[in-house]
Amino acid sequence: MITKEMTISEVLAMDEKYEKIFEKYLLTCAGCPGADMETLEQAAEGHGVSLDELLKDLNEA
Repeated sequence: MITKEMTISEVLAMDEKYEKIFEKYLLTCAGCPGADMETLEQAAEGHGVSLDELLKDLNEA
């Protein structure tokens, strides 16, 4: 299960299919230097994305 405390890099390391979900939310995280430190919660807040929707999509993938 993917949680809001996980970093973007942790999620991307699980499976490359998650990159498309990040792109859906205009989060181009794969090449971002902050991906190793930024949690999903921080990314959603910083980019004006619904954390609940992002987590839902990631966990349903």
